[in-house]
Amino acid sequence: MSELISEPPPPPRLPLRVSPDRRRLLDADGQAVLLQGDAPWSLIVNTTLDGARYYLEDRRRKGFNTLIVNLIEYCFAHDAPRNLAGDEPFTTPGDFRTPNEAYMAHAERVLEMADEHGMIVILAPAYLGYQWPHPGVRWPQGWYEEVLAAGVDGCRTWGDYLGRRFGRFKNIIWCIGGDRSPDEAAAGLVQVARGIRAAGVDNLFTAHVQEEHSPLDVFPDHDWLDLNPTYTYQIVHRQLKADWTREPVWPFFLIESIYEGEHNASQLQIRRQAYWSVLCGGDGHCLGNRTIWEFNEGWEAALDQPGSVAMARWGAYFRGLPWADLVPDFGHAIVTAGLGEARGLDRVTAAVTADRRLAVAYLPAPRAVTVQADALAGPRLRVGWFEPVTGRRLAGGVLVAEGTATLMPPFPEDAVLSLASVSEAAWCR
Repeated sequence: MSELISEPPPPPRLPLRVSPDRRRLLDADGQAVLLQGDAPWSLIVNTTLDGARYYLEDRRRKGFNTLIVNLIEYCFAHDAPRNLAGDEPFTTPGDFRTPNEAYMAHAERVLEMADEHGMIVILAPAYLGYQWPHPGVRWPQGWYEEVLAAGVDGCRTWGDYLGRRFGRFKNIIWCIGGDRSPDEAAAGLVQVARGIRAAGVDNLFTAHVQEEHSPLDVFPDHDWLDLNPTYTYQIVHRQLKADWTREPVWPFFLIESIYEGEHNASQLQIRRQAYWSVLCGGDGHCLGNRTIWEFNEGWEAALDQPGSVAMARWGAYFRGLPWADLVPDFGHAIVTAGLGEARGLDRVTAAVTADRRLAVAYLPAPRAVTVQADALAGPRLRVGWFEPVTGRRLAGGVLVAEGTATLMPPFPEDAVLSLASVSEAAWCR
């Protein structure tokens, strides 16, 4: 599937930092970084080095640059919590004070390979798992009880070790928690983060908490936090809007929503959340796939499933635009009619650059929209169409930047509309 994009983008130069306006992630050259992410949570425990290399090479060819990975698995390893070589993460089971060198050496090599492939790794050192007991959760999934048992001192010891052992990796974004709000474990997790920091680690930190919640709201002490990701299984664009309009400003990206192969998800669902993520102001999106995240049988073939193909096209499309300059048009100055249900999944989202020379809108349904042409810089606007499901591009002619115009997408499913001042037409080739 390497033909999906003509050439994988160059990896961002590390380290990453937050932009002065706190809207974007920047690389060492000051360039905005679009997170084209995947969620291979069990990469370290459920693959050999050859398998990890195969996975990384495929993702790189498709333009992915970001991975969500558990450093240690509690129940989703094939022989939990051991890796495929049979190494446990701790010499005393569940004791963060006793890291197992054989396990950590394998993890270190996987991280090295990810770095060699230009991958940012959102690395979770103590995934908590969904709350248990809980409907649909049949057994503990993460390290919640172990964090409590370790206490703040044991968690600080774990954080100190992580900072010393893995602090040299500039491609890590440290991810505290996972899939639940920390509750009584919050104090321990904060010490994990502070222990890593104390080793001189200046990497960015984020957190993964219960869906429909924000790390800012569930970690009372979040002085270590840099990124406030969006995690929602409800109306995705509404939560993204809430995170864009949060005061004070925090950079965010869509860390998780519906996964391919789960919850009877349609391919349209998989695509629309990705396009919403950028046009609602986020710094990217992380794809999830049921077979891939656990590296179950058939994961190699799953790398070419439609979600991965769609994300390759998504990344190539936005990297061809000044995407970081786009500001969400929540006031509907550009697309004024045909927006769809505000509480629904057919909602049109649009964004525009500050100089009004480019507007981009995502249309989840094949429905006519009305655009306010004179809200953009003229005198003429070039109309472009992009089909997310195929990657096809069509020219839509030229509009005079006066009054309104009604446009009908030329595709049977979702579409992306671009309106560019003619002098900037290269943006929409």
